[in-house]
Amino acid sequence: MRKRRTREHVIADLSVNHVERLVLRCGWTVERVQHDYGLDLIMRTYSASGQIQSGSIWFQLKATEHMLKARNKRAIPIRVEWRDLLLWVNEPMPVILIVYDVVEDRAYWLHVQEYFRGREWAARIEITTTVSVHVPAANILNESAVRSFARLRDECLLNPWERKIP
Repeated sequence: MRKRRTREHVIADLSVNHVERLVLRCGWTVERVQHDYGLDLIMRTYSASGQIQSGSIWFQLKATEHMLKARNKRAIPIRVEWRDLLLWVNEPMPVILIVYDVVEDRAYWLHVQEYFRGREWAARIEITTTVSVHVPAANILNESAVRSFARLRDECLLNPWERKIP
């Protein structure tokens, strides 16, 4: 019996393609992470003259044919692995969690570090293998959102005394 391409493989590839197209439309590049340890894609940006810029943006993708919405349809609950979350919140560059709805051909995003910034989340989460996060339904992934991710990266690259203090 030969190996099979499952529906899950197709859905995962569609989510990558959706993100790649938006990034490419901005004139930037996306690299697929070959060994997935909790991060799927790396976005790199370039200046108007085509020169590569410092830093990167990390993406973790989740894809589904059965999108669930909670909180009066204002958020999409997603279960993520605790160990992945620890990696993401400690990453110095922005980590963006993307949820792709195959049926609607639409994706939603969450800036992971911002979501958990200032929250005493570690103390409130029970020791478990997964954690639930809520991706705002208003955060539709489009070219404008992709450009905003570059600005998040730029803020990470500023000297500590130049950063905006929340």
